[in-house]
Amino acid sequence: MKRKIQSYFIYLFLFIETSLQLSAQTENLPIYPGKFKPTDESLKTYQYPEWFRDVKFGIWAHWGPQAVPREGDWYARGMYEHDWYDCEKGEYRKANHYYVTHLKRYGHPSEFGYKDIIPLWKAEKWNPEELMQLYKKAGARYFVSMGTHHDNFFLWNSKIHRWNAVNMGPKKDVVGLWQAAAKKEGLYFGVSEHLGASFTWFQVAHKSDQLGDKAGVPYDGNNPEYWDLYHEPAQPGDNGWYSNNPKWQREWYDCISELIDNYHPDLLYSDGALPFGNDVGRSLIAHFYNQDNKQKKPQGVVYTSKEASDGRWVQDYERGAAGGIQKYPWQTDTSIGDWFYRTGQHYMSAEEIIQMLIDVVSKNGNLLLNVVQTPEGDLEPDVLSILEKLSAWMDVNKIAIYDTRPWKVFGEGPSLSQANDKSVFQHISGAVRDVRNYQPGDIRFTVKKNLLYAFCMEKPEGEIHIQSLGLKTETGQKISFVKLLGSNEKIRWKQNDKELIIQKPNQLPDYNTIVFEMKF
Repeated sequence: MKRKIQSYFIYLFLFIETSLQLSAQTENLPIYPGKFKPTDESLKTYQYPEWFRDVKFGIWAHWGPQAVPREGDWYARGMYEHDWYDCEKGEYRKANHYYVTHLKRYGHPSEFGYKDIIPLWKAEKWNPEELMQLYKKAGARYFVSMGTHHDNFFLWNSKIHRWNAVNMGPKKDVVGLWQAAAKKEGLYFGVSEHLGASFTWFQVAHKSDQLGDKAGVPYDGNNPEYWDLYHEPAQPGDNGWYSNNPKWQREWYDCISELIDNYHPDLLYSDGALPFGNDVGRSLIAHFYNQDNKQKKPQGVVYTSKEASDGRWVQDYERGAAGGIQKYPWQTDTSIGDWFYRTGQHYMSAEEIIQMLIDVVSKNGNLLLNVVQTPEGDLEPDVLSILEKLSAWMDVNKIAIYDTRPWKVFGEGPSLSQANDKSVFQHISGAVRDVRNYQPGDIRFTVKKNLLYAFCMEKPEGEIHIQSLGLKTETGQKISFVKLLGSNEKIRWKQNDKELIIQKPNQLPDYNTIVFEMKF
């Protein structure tokens, strides 16, 4: 009995000591000195940079070794999700499609795992300078490179993590080369980090099949030799989006700090809410904000996360949008198709992207659009066609997008009857796309000094009636001039107490969404 009591106290002491050691790892984190402290009160003194409010449109390279199998997003996790029997629910669960595909193409994940996919990513057709020229021409004024996805593979030249693109795969500093290309074209540069979720996301790699002739054979992630890629086994119950393990939280902090310190991006994106929901995340934001003061010409940096900002950062909406004009600048991030390359996927049309951009900008937001690259690094012909159509529209109408601000109302029209004015999500061939079914009569607004821009989201079929501009309406203002961007045709219009009426022009542009410039 005494031995049992002694053992109990020994284990309790070791548990407490280990807990204290782990907790110590997230105390006194190295933060670059400056005005920002890791508190909400300090972060609320953040000032949104004017450059971010002006640029409006960015392009994102959500690209890495998970593109290699040509199957889409989350391959590194799905390839370990076998078929199994849920005893609690008494249900048989089919294997993930990625697991089935991987088995046929590469072999069992105990023998050929994700670590063996990484060397297959060569990026042999990737030309960052040519792509950046295309993106700038298509209207992007900032560019974001993936830094690391949930697969824990770094696209920068890391000194603390061997699984990076300089050591393996393309053997190039992907982040560095993207940044150089962006700076050459005069674009602001950002990086995205998805590492926070990696620690729990990748735990499937430690498991084994439950059924079949490989039942009980551990996957390659169970081998300690590769735990620096797949992470160590998590403690029981540690299965949330963000780990509760202080050791992993400190690892995240050190890795993302390295990224910030070495590249000084203008924007940093986290794939989730404030990482770890504690002082670790706030410490990194303070470190990032203070870093800007180190630069010769500080211009302000932007941090985005998927959590209400209350003025502390930029809130990001993945595959969605805010329901109206927001007090603080915000961002929608989305993709023209799947997040990673997938054979045969359908892409958003240029018209849908333009409409989304307009809707987002009218509500004080920015659009960050992932342009899907092949594993080799180039773009498919239909993607190039989308960029060409974006370029044609932006050449004429960019004045109504860049450097603008929201008006008194963001818009009007029949589509606003959709519940809560949220983007309409459609599942098309496995990819979620943000599509609103706009109708003639749907209008969006932006303003710049004494100029108001009214976007007809669909081509007008007759007279254009804008009720927000009635002389005696709540938002009405007297208009002195109306013109159609990209046209020399004299526009006929009249304004009464209830509305502004614009006669349909005789000649309309080839593209779908037209823009009227008005002077107060």
